[in-house]
Amino acid sequence: MQNFNYHRPGSTAEAIQQVKGTEEAKFMGGGMSLIPVMKLDLAMPSALVSLSGIGELKGIRMDGDTLVIGAMSTHAEVAKSDIVKSACPGLAATAAGIGDPQVRNRGTLGGSVAHADPAADYPAALIALNATIKTDRRTVGAEDFFKGMFETALEEDELIIEVHFPKPTKSAYAKFANPASKYAIVGVYVARFASGVRVAVTGAATKVFRVPEMEAALSANFSADAV
Repeated sequence: MQNFNYHRPGSTAEAIQQVKGTEEAKFMGGGMSLIPVMKLDLAMPSALVSLSGIGELKGIRMDGDTLVIGAMSTHAEVAKSDIVKSACPGLAATAAGIGDPQVRNRGTLGGSVAHADPAADYPAALIALNATIKTDRRTVGAEDFFKGMFETALEEDELIIEVHFPKPTKSAYAKFANPASKYAIVGVYVARFASGVRVAVTGAATKVFRVPEMEAALSANFSADAV
């Protein structure tokens, strides 16, 4: 791991300014994704801008029929939230199965989404639930957000503020997990809406992807026999 400077701003505006003003600086959520790759010298930022002190990036709420989760909400908070359990219990269960207790209590939704690990659980949830990612400057649909292995549509100094999830009628996630890391060897998230069914797969390719054949089959007959 290389030497780096550490900053802990108190607002999103301050965090964005610090990243813009420092060459090779990176935002850091819980550090559960970034710190391991830094230890391997796969990432060598000159500065880390911690988001842990920014209250406006936290919180879980409903906006009509849309579930809104702040980028700095931890996996444990998503898993335990009564709001998430009521609006989308499949998403709460997904969060409960990420990593181990230490990871769930430190890792954040925004950090996981920005990291875009091809074996992570949240990308499948975002794609299947037709989520949108709100940043400090725009809103991006999940299908346009994940570009490839550890690659997203984010600009270098762009910050995820929150993620919006339309409320499904039903949803669930299942995975074959690596016994050590709990990352998905393969994971499948299925979400049913009035308009049809969406199916997203993680762990089986260089990025999360949908399966149109399964979606068509389950939209016609929402049962295990259909697939």
